[in-house]
Amino acid sequence: MANRNIADIYCPNCGAPARFDIRRQMYVCGHCGGNVKIDEAQKQRTGFRQLAQSRMQDEVKNYKLIRADCPGCGAEIVFEENEALSDCAFCGKALVRKEYLYTEDMPEMIIPFRITEDEAEQFLREWCDQNKDKREARHIRKYIKDLKGFYLPYELICGPISCTVSRIDGGKNYFCGGYIDEVFINCSKQLDNLLLDGMEPYELDELKEFDFAYTAGQRIKIRDINTEELGKRVEAEVSESYTPAVRKTLETKAVEIDTDVHSVFRMPVLLPGYYLKCGNTIAAVNGQTGKVSVRAAKESHYYFLPWWLKAILATILISAVCFGGLRLFRADNATALYLTGILAMFFLIVTLCAYSDTYHTDFAVKSGYKVFLSEGGAWRRENGVLVQDTEELKRNVTEPVFFEKIDGKEQSVVLRFTTPQRIIRMGLLALFVIFLPVVLALFINGFNFKQLELGGSAVWFCIFLPVVPIYVLKFGIIELYERPWIWLLSEDGKKKRYHKPVDWKGIGKWILSGLKYLFIPPVCFAIWLGIASFCVIVYLTAFGF
Repeated sequence: MANRNIADIYCPNCGAPARFDIRRQMYVCGHCGGNVKIDEAQKQRTGFRQLAQSRMQDEVKNYKLIRADCPGCGAEIVFEENEALSDCAFCGKALVRKEYLYTEDMPEMIIPFRITEDEAEQFLREWCDQNKDKREARHIRKYIKDLKGFYLPYELICGPISCTVSRIDGGKNYFCGGYIDEVFINCSKQLDNLLLDGMEPYELDELKEFDFAYTAGQRIKIRDINTEELGKRVEAEVSESYTPAVRKTLETKAVEIDTDVHSVFRMPVLLPGYYLKCGNTIAAVNGQTGKVSVRAAKESHYYFLPWWLKAILATILISAVCFGGLRLFRADNATALYLTGILAMFFLIVTLCAYSDTYHTDFAVKSGYKVFLSEGGAWRRENGVLVQDTEELKRNVTEPVFFEKIDGKEQSVVLRFTTPQRIIRMGLLALFVIFLPVVLALFINGFNFKQLELGGSAVWFCIFLPVVPIYVLKFGIIELYERPWIWLLSEDGKKKRYHKPVDWKGIGKWILSGLKYLFIPPVCFAIWLGIASFCVIVYLTAFGF
């Protein structure tokens, strides 16, 4: 019996499966429209584990099993009495055999092996043939016969989640909800998470209730991480699954995600895999799909620079391009260097402002292992012959739905930040400010371009040419990411742009505050002097000196 349905929620009215509606935050029956709240759904699942545990306690009496403990890495393995297993596949130490006594660490569900050990060795050998230039391939080839099959301990996570997300470089928090359906969490401290993530995903259509008959001739790796560590892994894996969608919405790779997983259903399962450790090189083959995952023998190092050094390097690069452009237009070296030097000061101010809010403010070096994967889709049997799918198997991740409190009510929305309209509007506004005296001068002189004297606005240009780009970078970007455009989502999926009501009282207070400064000394003297100077600039630009 295929057991994807074990985690399903059923409608109390008609008994049909109900699917989670992220926007409404409840399970909805597709047959009769009945609703099931999250807390009611959790009650439906209560008791499933106890029944499964009770059944396994009765079944284990019919099997002669041995437990082996590794004194080196702490791994615990369960296998049949006649299994010739002497060394730990995870660290190479000699195993200590003991009689197996049933514990509650055994999962209730299992995905059986589809790939045999010989076939797994062949897939790993083919990976080595396709990656002859890699030292890992040359090293693995010598030890392929040491590849061992294990049922590995995982938890299957499914259910509704909620996330608080934000940009690392600042900005407000946003809230989104989603539904996790196919996330597996490794429950062993000896196994490399990155390596195992590489050989995923698994096909849940073959998920079945646990039966010791599936483990005949196979070894079972027992879960050995504590509840606290497992909780951290659950949050990290769920956050990682939603990271691409959050990055896409917030338009940056530097995001922070705080995930709430208290409403998910966590189901202990065993997943089939082949594992090989030879020195610092580790390889795994998915026992269901045949996907190969190999961890690099050496760590890769990634260097992070402080924001001010990034600004200096960017200034040097832009200045070099500027110098090259001047030389291209036949400027001599002295002139090109002089003009580049002047512009470099402006470029430095702009780049310092652009990078001043970035996350990495100090020198930092981070390291991690690369993982190499096989290509192609899952392998499956057709008339007893293994055939590979042409399409690669990918995780099924439901897109998150964002929520905003609008008119005192949480509503599902679509957020947009740097839309073309906003960017164009910001650019046009910046140009308008820079050329404001010129625009007003044209109105005054009746659009007489021949009479226009740009030299009259020289002081204005000297002030606002550097100030406007800096203001756009520092405050325009804040405007984009603090106040996104919002579209409301209706239950049928249609979008409608939301326009926040104009706060006329706030605008009135702002205008009154500004008018007060026109008549309160000594600030008023500076303001009137500035207005008079601006009028002179406009006049000189319109009619010349």
